[in-house]
Amino acid sequence: MCGRFTRKTPVHEIAELFEAECLEELDLPPRYNIAPTDPILVVRRGGRSGRRELVALRWGLIPSWAKDPRDLPLMINARAESLDRKPAFRDSLEGRRCLVVADGFFEWREEGGAKQPYFVHLRSGEPFAFAGLWDRWRGPSGELESCAIVTTDANELLEPLHDRMPAILSADDEELWLDPAVDRYAELASALRPYPSRPLEVVPVNRRVNRIQNDDPACIEPIGESITDPAAWRRTHSEAGAEPAADATTAA
Repeated sequence: MCGRFTRKTPVHEIAELFEAECLEELDLPPRYNIAPTDPILVVRRGGRSGRRELVALRWGLIPSWAKDPRDLPLMINARAESLDRKPAFRDSLEGRRCLVVADGFFEWREEGGAKQPYFVHLRSGEPFAFAGLWDRWRGPSGELESCAIVTTDANELLEPLHDRMPAILSADDEELWLDPAVDRYAELASALRPYPSRPLEVVPVNRRVNRIQNDDPACIEPIGESITDPAAWRRTHSEAGAEPAADATTAA
């Protein structure tokens, strides 16, 4: 599951890190509470050159064949296990894959009668990429490019928060995911396994993030000790006295 995430690294640094070319001026400020339908930074293979390009797409995929997007659910997530079977994602899987750039993401669980947000990020603090799918819809007002984030089973560290997690890609898997010569699901599925727990850190943060109107550094401000060992959840759960719950957002 992924319903909110962050991207605070500047655009020019993202372009350099992912070796991607900006084909247009991307005036996107740092974001600390990205929500569905917001513009997000995406890396994809572009045009005939096949070079990596950095673009901004709407978060919430609209298939090219859709007659009216208002008749569709908001497709911000796509389950890895069924990408090759779902009509909304099947064509994108074959030729329109992308990297969704992030610094971290949020999950929620019920604690003391309230939904407590947790911020998940790499211990190194570096940005990373989710596996994504994109599509181009042509409507009365012109073209609209949009995307969805692929999700997979949660790893051991994140299971207490949710049974799903976004498919974070390693550097090698990023190249595989973007390779236009690879179009068979069987070859791509290996990139969509749960990301290892060890490089990740989970931190309880300010409940400001619960409101999408709040988008500032306070959204990722720690309010407790970080969790890097799955065993640490037993102590945290005992203190909270509540069962883990799904996050505070909904997804397709």
